[in-house]
Amino acid sequence: MMGKTIEEINLGDKACFEKTISESDVYLFAGITGDLNPAHINQVASENTMFQGRIAHGVLVSGLISTVLGMHLPGPGTIYLGQELKFTAPVKIGDTIKAEAEVIEMIKEKNRIKLKTICTNQHGKVVIEGIATVMPPKVL
Repeated sequence: MMGKTIEEINLGDKACFEKTISESDVYLFAGITGDLNPAHINQVASENTMFQGRIAHGVLVSGLISTVLGMHLPGPGTIYLGQELKFTAPVKIGDTIKAEAEVIEMIKEKNRIKLKTICTNQHGKVVIEGIATVMPPKVL
């Protein structure tokens, strides 16, 4: 299975992926990364923060962008070269996040694509925004 090549992609092309962030997602991510910040794993301690409860790791949530790029646009075979991120709102356990990517620039001579990336919650609130740079697959 191979994703779209740069010749098959156009400015304005979009793709998305949606997932509900579970308590298991947060605990597994904490265990894998070693980020045991109480804001993510300790309900009692996190209730005394500005978020008034546990929040998901920002990088866990931004990983949904990787799913869009690696599985949908451009898709399998894509090489993720870079990502600028701005975390604009917290994600609580149980929030459903929609990650979206839109092609905003194509550099055909270098086989590079830039995509506007945005993650929104079930209320339409933007929780992450940024720009991704990828190398779509090539036909050999």
